[in-house]
Amino acid sequence: VTDWYPQGKTSGRSRFNLPGKMAWAVMESPAIVVMLYCMFTIPTAQGIELPLANWVMATLYTIHYIYRALISPLFLNPSMSPIHPVIFISALSFQIINATCIGGYLAGYGPTAAEDWAGTAPRIAMGIIVFFAGFLGNIYHDDELREIRRASARAQKRKLEAQGERSKEGKVDKVYKIPENGLFRWILYPHYFCEWIEWCGFWLIGGLACTPARNFVLNEVSTMLPRALNGRRWYIERFGAETVGSRKAVIPGLI
Repeated sequence: VTDWYPQGKTSGRSRFNLPGKMAWAVMESPAIVVMLYCMFTIPTAQGIELPLANWVMATLYTIHYIYRALISPLFLNPSMSPIHPVIFISALSFQIINATCIGGYLAGYGPTAAEDWAGTAPRIAMGIIVFFAGFLGNIYHDDELREIRRASARAQKRKLEAQGERSKEGKVDKVYKIPENGLFRWILYPHYFCEWIEWCGFWLIGGLACTPARNFVLNEVSTMLPRALNGRRWYIERFGAETVGSRKAVIPGLI
């Protein structure tokens, strides 16, 4: 419908823009806070002891967002583009609602007895494997993108030192390239694709009847797919169709 998406590589100039790193951390962190709040308050209020599987799912969810909301933006990313308040508010709202739905389900309004998970050990094990395959793939491809900025920062520092100047700490010029490693050989947004795999594994752990996990996957795809398609058009405009080549946006060989 529109190519307007004021965040990341398509971020634009606006007097209302928020600093990328801090805005990202603040808008994603409620996922951790709300999940932990649900898991440590609802069972106590209802007088129940949750099965191990509930804690496994809550732990996996929290691990993802510790990386996504805190470690990635605040410690790993050399720089991040400004984020428009519209994106900030939308993401913040989604994280609160999504964590409330999943946390509420896991903490007391879904399966709350060991019998509810009877016979599901193979499915849970497979789901954990799929989750971590997606999670590690997500980290790997994120780091391929970070390396572009890190290489730019190193080159920028060498250039300034050669001129007898000092580089400004934390200041990295925007540089965009198409990575060549991993799934970047076939798609432009493998970090999106791997995140979908990750949350499909999460859904698999909970089972097809786990409505909050299913809705999370559907929300991820419905919001990230248009961004990936828009991003592919951006890559073509910036680098040319010949450079982009046969790479799809987000699903190898399909889209």
